[in-house]
Amino acid sequence: MNAMAKIISGWLCTGLLMIGGIDVSAARSQTEVLDENQAPGRTMAQQATKERQIWITADHSRHEILQKEFTSGPEVTKACLSCHELAAGQFHKTIHWTWLDPNVPPGERIGKAGHSINNFCINLSGNEPRCTSCHAGYGWRDGSFNFKDEAAVDCLVCHEQTGTYKKFPTGAGHPVQEATIFAENNQTYNPPDWNLVAQSVGRPTRANCGACHFYGGGDDGVKHGDLDSSLAKPNKMLDVHMGLDGQDFDCVRCHTTTLHNIAGRTYATPAATHRKSLIEDDLAAKIMCESCHSSTPHKPGVKANDHTDKVACQSCHIPEFARVNATKMYWDWSTAGNKKDGKPYKEKGPHGKPTYDTKKGDFRWEKDVQPAYFWFNGSINAITARDPIDPSQPVDINWPVGSRSDQNARIFPFKVHEGRQPYDKINKTLLIPKLFGPKGSGAYWAEYDWKKALENGMQAAGLSFSGEYDFAETRYIFPITHMVAPKEKAVTCIECHSPNGRLAALTDFYMPGRDSFRAINIIGWVLVLGTLVGVTFHGLGRAIVRGRKED
Repeated sequence: MNAMAKIISGWLCTGLLMIGGIDVSAARSQTEVLDENQAPGRTMAQQATKERQIWITADHSRHEILQKEFTSGPEVTKACLSCHELAAGQFHKTIHWTWLDPNVPPGERIGKAGHSINNFCINLSGNEPRCTSCHAGYGWRDGSFNFKDEAAVDCLVCHEQTGTYKKFPTGAGHPVQEATIFAENNQTYNPPDWNLVAQSVGRPTRANCGACHFYGGGDDGVKHGDLDSSLAKPNKMLDVHMGLDGQDFDCVRCHTTTLHNIAGRTYATPAATHRKSLIEDDLAAKIMCESCHSSTPHKPGVKANDHTDKVACQSCHIPEFARVNATKMYWDWSTAGNKKDGKPYKEKGPHGKPTYDTKKGDFRWEKDVQPAYFWFNGSINAITARDPIDPSQPVDINWPVGSRSDQNARIFPFKVHEGRQPYDKINKTLLIPKLFGPKGSGAYWAEYDWKKALENGMQAAGLSFSGEYDFAETRYIFPITHMVAPKEKAVTCIECHSPNGRLAALTDFYMPGRDSFRAINIIGWVLVLGTLVGVTFHGLGRAIVRGRKED
């Protein structure tokens, strides 16, 4: 059967089903309901992850060197290095330490410690003591920080298991030495019991990772949308892998680690350059869905298996993100600075989240957000504070790489965070403000003077500023990979295969049920009606002939 005949045949069948009052999409979904308990991909995943017990071969509470009295983090690190003598050197080579992309020349300064830009907190330069409260190190206060100092590595933030170890939000990575109230959130931070936390160390848990990654951007759920405090103790309805009543995976179950390099996407570098299953290569990282589930995860003959070459697993299995806690979807810096009775203020809106903050401007938060979808091969390109922009239209700070013709690209879900932020009217570049600092430092949060803040921020970054600024609309994307829903909540066929479905914005390919051709539609309906007429006359003819025979 040639291609045109197949199309016409498909229209004929579809038309007859519609005339008969049958919903084609419903019929299809009923015939393709998956018993994933028997699906090969589910079986493979169970085999790959069935061994839950992790071997722990040392009780650190019994180590003599950890019995001595400690008074600071660097002292604990030196004790750690007396046994783990290579650990600091390994960690110094990772992005968690440098905050720069290790896969590009250092001079390009790609990363949050370089000239990369975002549209939430914008950039690190000049703001180190505040931002580096989430750095796995001690003492990064400015550009003079010694990145070669092994004792400056913070082993505890990733490995302590008491849950009592907390860095002070403006302490450049250090905890406090005495009980201190942080005015921003009115919380009291207490000094650690150094011996207790040192003796508790073990493999990182989601609490260790979440201490920074759930709160990136300055608050719970600001950045990613699929990473927030709801994943600290989720149920399987929120995430089938991390749910306490499900698989109960920690982050390191998938984000496997080699020499302290944690598997995951790094700026333009994909999370993995292969799609191997663990059966093909048992040393492969578990970061890709295919690692455990294979590229044909459903039962043989199920149509969904034919989608895996062009549709990412996440697109079907993460129908919405921010399903428990709201995530920030819009941040307008241009409205910052307003005061009430001469004092900074905040206003709360839906979801109990601030919708205005004198220090930061206007926000919009949303829950149960349907992702945006783009072609994505694992790489993300971005501009820096050095690159020219066109402020007359929304500026894409970063964007996914991939296309329909790219064999490594899949349709992938994203959060798109929109904002307004300062740019240089003369140089046509995005600007870096100094936000954090005491009065007299030129920091915006201390003096509410944008020009001073931008001069100081750009100077700290080693970049030029013309002195003239305005605000530009910007967009920033985050891949959505967490909050995998149970199979019953997966995206249904009709949600995409319809004219105004989830993939309406991807117009570079033909999709059945969404797209149509007028000529083929006419031919199809003519055949449907012709068939109906033929069946009707055939039935009448048989009835007449039968009546004559009976006579």
